[in-house]
Amino acid sequence: MKIGFDNDRYLKMQSEHIRERIQQFGGKLYLEFGGKLFDDYHASRVLPGFQPDSKVRMLLQMKDEAEIVIAINAGDIEKNKVRGDLGITYDLDVLRLIDAFRGIGLFVGSVVITRYTDQPAVVAFEKRLESLGMTVYRNYTIAGYPSNIPLIVSDDGYGKNQFIETSRRLVVVTAPGPGSGKMAVCLSQLYHEHKRGNRAGYAKFETFPIWNLPLKHPVNLAYEAATADLDDVNMIDPFHLEAYGETTVNYNRDVEIFPVLSAIFERIYGECPYKSPTDMGVNMAGYCIVDDEAVSAAARQEIIRRYYAAQCENRKGLAPDEPIYKIELLMKQAGVTLADRPAVSAALEKALLTEEPAAAIELPDGTLVTGKTSRLLGACSSALLNTLKIFGGIDDSIHLLSPEVLEPIQQLKTDYLGNHNPRLHVDEILLALSVCAVTDENAKRALDQLPKLQNCQLHSSVILSQVDDKTLKNLGIMVTCEPNYQTKKLYHR
Repeated sequence: MKIGFDNDRYLKMQSEHIRERIQQFGGKLYLEFGGKLFDDYHASRVLPGFQPDSKVRMLLQMKDEAEIVIAINAGDIEKNKVRGDLGITYDLDVLRLIDAFRGIGLFVGSVVITRYTDQPAVVAFEKRLESLGMTVYRNYTIAGYPSNIPLIVSDDGYGKNQFIETSRRLVVVTAPGPGSGKMAVCLSQLYHEHKRGNRAGYAKFETFPIWNLPLKHPVNLAYEAATADLDDVNMIDPFHLEAYGETTVNYNRDVEIFPVLSAIFERIYGECPYKSPTDMGVNMAGYCIVDDEAVSAAARQEIIRRYYAAQCENRKGLAPDEPIYKIELLMKQAGVTLADRPAVSAALEKALLTEEPAAAIELPDGTLVTGKTSRLLGACSSALLNTLKIFGGIDDSIHLLSPEVLEPIQQLKTDYLGNHNPRLHVDEILLALSVCAVTDENAKRALDQLPKLQNCQLHSSVILSQVDDKTLKNLGIMVTCEPNYQTKKLYHR
C-alpha cells in the first residue's frame, strides 16, 4: 500500500498535545480512550502508515506519567458479552488487557465495574480480580442518567460511586468495548476530585471521525461503514460552528450528549471548560496525513470490505439488513462500486469456470493470482501457494507440496480426527510447507515470502471457514467473501 500517514509525526504530536491538555487542567487529566489500543487494524487500513499499536506506542512515550483504569459494564459480565474480533468474553478481555499493558511497561492501577450489581457472575469476577491482586472499584446505576443533572451531580449520584485512587497525572480510562461506561467513570472522578479540593480535567481520545477532515471524506465515511451496526452518524459539530465559525466533524452521540456534559461541568466547576464536543477531543491524526489520495483510496477499499462483511454476517443470521443498506448509501457517497475491488471479479470468473469455490489475491503491483478447489486443496490454500511462487520467482509447474506429503495429512484428518473435509486449510498448508522447507529449497524460498503477503487483497467466492479467515488475516491479508456457503447444509463451522 502507498503510505499516506506519517506515524512518527503522529506519535510526537499526539503525546505533546495530551501533555498540553494535562497542563490546561493543572496537572491531572482523566482521558477517555475510545477504540482499540493494541490492535487498531481499522486505522491501519484506512490510514496506510498508521501502525496498529500506535496508540500504545504513544502512551509509552508518557509511561512514567500515565496509569490505566479499565472499565467493564456489569451487564456485559452477566451476559457473557463477546468481543467479535477476538472471540473472547469481555471479562476475559479485561485480564488480557491487564497482561498486555503490563507486558509493555504500562501501569494498570485498577478495574472499575460500572452499573454494578450483585449478580453472581459479577461478584465472582470481582473476587477473581481481587484474588489476582487487582484493586477493584464499583460505579452504580444512577436513576435518570444522563438527564437528571441535579441527582447525577450529587452525593446520591456520582457521590455513591467509589472514588478510584490514582497516583499519576494522566489517567487513561479504557475498556474491552463500547458501552462500558468510560465517560461516566471520568465524570464521576471529577466530582470526587472537586469535593476533595483537587483540580482535574477530562478529555476524550477518539481516532474517528477525524474532526479536521471534511464530513464526506472517504476516511470518515469508512468510519461510518465500520459502525453501521451501531447507528453512528458523522455530522458537523453545531456547537463548534457556533462558537468559532469553524466547520469540524464529530459523531451524533457526542453531539447529542454535549449539552448534558456541559451542564454537569457547570454544576461541578461553575463553568464548562469546553465550548463544543470537538474541543473535548485531543486527536491529532488529521495533521499527520501526508498523502490524501493514498488514504482516500485505502478508505474506499475499506468501505467495500465492510459491505461484504455486513452481507456475510447477515447471511449467517448474525446481523439485520439495515447495516447493508446503510453501507450501500456510503458507497454511493464515496463513489465506489464492487468493481473497484479487482479480486472480486477474478474470483467469480474462476468459480464460474471451474464450477467450484475459487479465490483470488491481488498483489501490491496489481497482479491477480487465482486459486481453485481441488482434491487436495481448498481454493484459498491454492491461491496462497500460487502467490508465494510468484513472490519467490518459482516456476508455476513446480509442486511446492507433493501429494506424498499432503495425502498422509488428509488421512490423519479424515480417518483419525473425524473431519469430513479432506482438503487442507491454509494453516495446514503452511505447516506442511514449513516441514518441507527443511529439505526442499523451493519450499524454503516460498516460506520466506510470507511477509510479502501483508496488505494483499483476497476475495473468496464463498464464506470462508473460521480457521482460514483467521490465518489469512494473521498473515496481513485483507479478506472479503461472497455471502454464500460452499454447501447447502444448515450447520457450518
